[in-house]
Amino acid sequence: MQDLAPLRRALLSVSDKTGLVELGQALAARGVEILSTGGSAKTLRDAGVAVKDVAEVTEFPEMMDGRVKTLHPRVHGGLLALRDNEAHVAAMQDHGIGAIDLLVVNLYPFEAALARGADYDEMIENIDIGGPAMIRAAAKNHAFVTTIVDVQDYDALLAELDANDGQTSYGFRQRQAQIAYARTGAYDAAVSTWMAGAVNEPTPRRRAFAGELKQTLRYGENSHQQAAFYTDGSHRPGVATATQLQGKELSYNNINDTDAAFELVAEFDPADTPAVAIIKHANPCGVAKGATLVEAYQKAFDCDRTSAFGGIVALNQPLDAETATKIVEIFTEVVIAPGASEAAKEIFAAKKNLRLLLTDGLPDVRKPLTAYKQVAGGVLVQDKDVGYVGMDDLKVVTEKAPTEAQMRDLLFAWKVAKHVKSNAIVYVKDQATVGVGAGQMSRLDSANVAASKAGRMAADLGLAESLAKGCAVASDAFFPFADGLLEAAAAGGTCVIQPGGSMRDQEVIDAANEKGLAMVFTGMRHFRH
Repeated sequence: MQDLAPLRRALLSVSDKTGLVELGQALAARGVEILSTGGSAKTLRDAGVAVKDVAEVTEFPEMMDGRVKTLHPRVHGGLLALRDNEAHVAAMQDHGIGAIDLLVVNLYPFEAALARGADYDEMIENIDIGGPAMIRAAAKNHAFVTTIVDVQDYDALLAELDANDGQTSYGFRQRQAQIAYARTGAYDAAVSTWMAGAVNEPTPRRRAFAGELKQTLRYGENSHQQAAFYTDGSHRPGVATATQLQGKELSYNNINDTDAAFELVAEFDPADTPAVAIIKHANPCGVAKGATLVEAYQKAFDCDRTSAFGGIVALNQPLDAETATKIVEIFTEVVIAPGASEAAKEIFAAKKNLRLLLTDGLPDVRKPLTAYKQVAGGVLVQDKDVGYVGMDDLKVVTEKAPTEAQMRDLLFAWKVAKHVKSNAIVYVKDQATVGVGAGQMSRLDSANVAASKAGRMAADLGLAESLAKGCAVASDAFFPFADGLLEAAAAGGTCVIQPGGSMRDQEVIDAANEKGLAMVFTGMRHFRH
């Protein structure tokens, strides 16, 4: 296997013209013959770069609106021929096929068309055929051919040529081949996923997954695990699209927790009232709405001050100076918000390790998305839980009906419970969590944990009775027995929201009536594993 391969002839055919002229000029200055097509050829020629049209090489005109131009033996033969194979060399000579040593291609902007909501016919026209075919051919023959598919690799190519007297090394060509196959794989994944949705196929026979590297992480959940962060091209506002203004590089756990926090706080309409969510280990330790952002933060913080230390804070409105001043009173890992005032940024600037992420918007928590979870030997695929319950969806099942204020707290608690690891019990009072029980093996244990936190926090605040006194209670799934509900009542609960649907629903309803509780059924559960 030869290491260095000379670069004498290149084919440049790109949709994204960024850096094309500079690349063409640099190649021409190194004596490289340049072949090109359509708009790429015109761009280069207009800049004074000598170019030969592919149509001159194939002796066949571009046709069918450019659909047919590079699918020709004189192109693919030039890419695929093994230079050290006598039969291949003879075939090239017999058929007038010239070797192509460099292919620079980026594909029709299918993903961009998808992002802007193009209609079916436009999406079809943005499916590239010749580009992927050439990329795969050139990458297969990386023993001799260099393949460049990303604008960001132009400088690396030129540096490689400078370092090797106009040649590329085998290692460089190998790396570029891997990048090339990943690009065509991601492209095909985008096309096939879009088409599955377009033809209403929720469970296609084969499903492709793709992502683009955003960040190589120091490690994963633990220091012995390798990790990286990839974006999926959906442009959903959140940690993947946020601008980080300051602070250390995000870790795997930071990203996971920040996503959980922002998705939760987005449940609350910023046009309604300010809301704040504080997250620790992907579970909320405090969520609240308030008349002001700082009031919402203080209420959320007062749910569990101990867990809030070193947590993630998410806001549904731009960060202001008053709230920023309050947040920096304790150690916080990350703050994520739709925006921030200049005064707030200045306050945070004094805390160099505090990460501030700005998203310029909130995610639409009702927009359908696909969620993936890897298991041994496979991948579980489901719709993201975008289930919504409003006032009109609730069924009162007890003798006592909730008051209007209780109903507001119940719906607030229900939104929070959706984001708590199951089994989940959430206590809420005055639009703020006062106790959260997450991830326990039994619902009774979760009710106990939430009650314990509410009592301990009351003591820390110097209050005579538990924060849960008079609270609304949410359970992410039905109570299988009355014991969990009775524990919530003993903690101070006065009203309950739960899905219903248990074989023992009547037993639970009877227990609620006996304790004088109001209870509503949603008919929907929110398991979160």
